[in-house]
Amino acid sequence: MKTFALLACSVGFSFAFTADKPAYRLFDQAQKEVLYRDVIRKLSTADVVLFGEIHNNPVCHWLELQVTKDLYTSAKGRLVLGAEMFEADDQLVVDEYLKGLLTASQLEAEAKVWDNFRTDYRPLLDFALAKQLSFVATNVPRRYASLVARNDLPALDGLNAEAKKWIAPLPVTVDLTLPGYANMLQAMGGSAHGGSNAANLAKAQAIKDATMAHFIRQNRKAGQLFLHYNGAYHSNHYEGIGWYLKQQDPSLKIVTISSVEQEDIGKLEEANYRLADFTVCIPADMTKTH
Repeated sequence: MKTFALLACSVGFSFAFTADKPAYRLFDQAQKEVLYRDVIRKLSTADVVLFGEIHNNPVCHWLELQVTKDLYTSAKGRLVLGAEMFEADDQLVVDEYLKGLLTASQLEAEAKVWDNFRTDYRPLLDFALAKQLSFVATNVPRRYASLVARNDLPALDGLNAEAKKWIAPLPVTVDLTLPGYANMLQAMGGSAHGGSNAANLAKAQAIKDATMAHFIRQNRKAGQLFLHYNGAYHSNHYEGIGWYLKQQDPSLKIVTISSVEQEDIGKLEEANYRLADFTVCIPADMTKTH
C-alpha cells in the first residue's frame, strides 16, 4: 500500500509538470484566441502587413519566417518584403546580395546590419534570395535620425539632395499629440511644445516612421502585398508607420501584428488590448537572441 501511494504521488507530481507549454498564442483585436491559418488568411487580403516584433525574441523571428513562407504561397507572386533593420542607403548592397553578387560576409561588412542579423534577419533575406523577391531597406539612415534627436527637424534642411533621397520627402509632418509619441514624451518628462530633448527624440522616432512608410509606398506596385518587419512600437495602435501610410493613401488596406511578452499567455493582459489586428503573445521567460 505504501509503495502504491508513493507511486501515485510520483505520477501526480509528474502530471503537474507535463502540461502543454505553447511558445506563443495568437489573439485578434477582440482579445479572442485565433488560429495561425486564420491569421494567414486575413494577411493574404492586405495591401500592407506590418509585422511588429520584439527585436530580441526568437519566437517573433521564427514566426516572421513562417509568415513570409506562407504569404509567398498564398499571395501567388504578389509578395514584396521590407524591413526597418536595413537603412535606405544600404539598398544597393542589399540588391547586390539578392542578385548573388555579394557573399553574406561582404553584405555584413558593407551594410549597417544589426548584431542579431545572422540569426534573425539573414533567414528572411536568404528566403528573398531563393525566391527572387524584392527586399526593401526602408529605414532612415541612423545618422539623420540622430541629427533630428540632437538638433530638431529643421536640421534636415541643410542636407544635400543626395542625402535627402534616403529620407521621407521634407518637410515631414509630425503630430506629437498622437498617443504613441505623446507617451514617449511623457516617459521622458517632455511636452509636445518647444524644442526639448524629449520632443526631439520623439521627432526622431517620427522621421523613422515617415521614412519607412515612404519607402513602402514607393516600392509597392498596385496589387502587391508588402510584408514589412519592424519593432512593434513603430506600428502599435495603428500609429507610426501605419499612420503615415494612411496620410499618403487612405485607401490602403493595412493589417498589423504586434508582439508582447506576458507571464501567463492564456489570455491577453488589459495593457495589451487592441495593439493591432493580431497580437502574438509569448511567455515572458522566453530566451533572447542577443
